[in-house]
Amino acid sequence: MGAWVAVAAGGAMGSLARFWMAGAITALTGPRFPWGTLLINVLGSFVIGLVAGVTLTPARVGMHPDIRIFLMTGICGGFTTFSAFSLQTLELLQNGDVVPAFGYAVGSVVLCVIATYCGWLLGRL
Repeated sequence: MGAWVAVAAGGAMGSLARFWMAGAITALTGPRFPWGTLLINVLGSFVIGLVAGVTLTPARVGMHPDIRIFLMTGICGGFTTFSAFSLQTLELLQNGDVVPAFGYAVGSVVLCVIATYCGWLLGRL
């Protein structure tokens, strides 16, 4: 039951953070391109990589499994937005913005994998 509560609490916090950050970034950059979703996915990828790197083995950092699942599945799962990414890519394509859609899709995947790796490396220090 502890893991369920950890995931639910982390998911709620991550979702609220996503809602706030997406709104703040859109207010700064405008609605034409989904910069907020891109930033959220890169940041969430970095955090999940960092937690994975830090807690790779119990010998590195002893972290209770409920805390790990709270951070990785709860917060990162609620914060990152792959379904929103997919919808925003489709909307860009439907609006005829093929080049921005391609840039967004490739940028999201490449930057998120790089951010995950950077977080993982930092966590292993």
